[in-house]
Amino acid sequence: MSLNTQILIAAILGVAFGFLLNLFPNTQFFNLSLYGLGLASSIFIGLLKMLLIPLIFSSIVVGVSNLQAGGQLGRVWKITLLCCVTTTTLALILGLSCAHLFNVGKGVDIIMFQDAMSSHQTPDTLTPSSFFTNFIQNTLINPFKAFAEGNVLAVVVFALLIGVALVKGGDNFRSVRKLSLQFFDIMMLMISWVMKLAPLGIFALLAKLISTEDISVLSRLAEFAAVVTGTTIFHGAVVLPLLLWVFGKMSPVTFFKGTRAALITAFATSSSSATMPLSMKCAQENLKVRPQTAGFVIPLGTQLNMDGTALYEAAAALFIANLMGLDLSIGQQLIVCATAMIASLGAPGIPSAGMVTMIMVLQSVGLPAEAIAILLPIDRLLDTVRTVVNVQGDMMISVVVDRYTREPQVD
Repeated sequence: MSLNTQILIAAILGVAFGFLLNLFPNTQFFNLSLYGLGLASSIFIGLLKMLLIPLIFSSIVVGVSNLQAGGQLGRVWKITLLCCVTTTTLALILGLSCAHLFNVGKGVDIIMFQDAMSSHQTPDTLTPSSFFTNFIQNTLINPFKAFAEGNVLAVVVFALLIGVALVKGGDNFRSVRKLSLQFFDIMMLMISWVMKLAPLGIFALLAKLISTEDISVLSRLAEFAAVVTGTTIFHGAVVLPLLLWVFGKMSPVTFFKGTRAALITAFATSSSSATMPLSMKCAQENLKVRPQTAGFVIPLGTQLNMDGTALYEAAAALFIANLMGLDLSIGQQLIVCATAMIASLGAPGIPSAGMVTMIMVLQSVGLPAEAIAILLPIDRLLDTVRTVVNVQGDMMISVVVDRYTREPQVD
């Protein structure tokens, strides 16, 4: 039985076991099962996070040095950035369009959320200018501090510089380039070991998610949750595969079959970063993306390409505006799109970064920051779906970039 099939079966069994646990709440069986699931999931996630920073550093160093040596780095960078902007823009347009189409939030009484909003402790907010200042200050930092704190974006920037320096140094750094390549191979070998635990980890994560999340909270926010989930799935099941088929010349069936392990892991962990080692493995081994391309594009995409997050934040801003009876003008909606695109880049080193970026989107059009409390009960559940689309977009872009940089001419 292939690993992909094992993970799929484990995911189905995990969901079933989670529903089974819901039948025995607050019992010894429930508590012992939850403890065992938490232990198993912690081991799996811990191993992925342990390998994450060394993998990002080695993969980008090797990828940049190889691409720079072949004169392809500029082309790869430009195509990657173009793909990220294109897919994120399409996600924003789709999110706002569906929110308008279904009038999410209209007709719902804001009074039912007043208690949550009044008791919610809003984190420190940031203006766009201070956001960028904080962003830069937490990216251009001591690399050893970045490694110790798991600051992914800072590690990416440092690795980019090291990769370029290795090429500029030529034969003087040949031994360092060889060592980097060997270290990257070691990381990929260790990932293959962790993958053997993936079925157990996925089972534990999904069972724990289903058994601990209060599904009843969706009742008040069911319409918004359904629209955002459906729109996100449409983006991942139709828009991205269509772009892949047109520009990457790859069948969506082939893509989904080759990336199933990474997508299920993204759904279970709700973390693009934790899923990145599996994303790189799937891209290289199943989608046949060159290691230097995957090693450059996917770590960058994890930080720069977040279609699901941008779609959610744009739709959420319109939802809250409708709740409050405010009609956003076209100009304000464009501001929401621009802010959501910027916010989806993430903010390393900022406490409660996800909440802060969502607050930026709300405040960009004058909506109260406290309104984020309305979204908190369903955020964890919606996060599972949008993370899948974020990870899918990273791997899809790696396929497209690899095709356009592998071929000297494109008809």
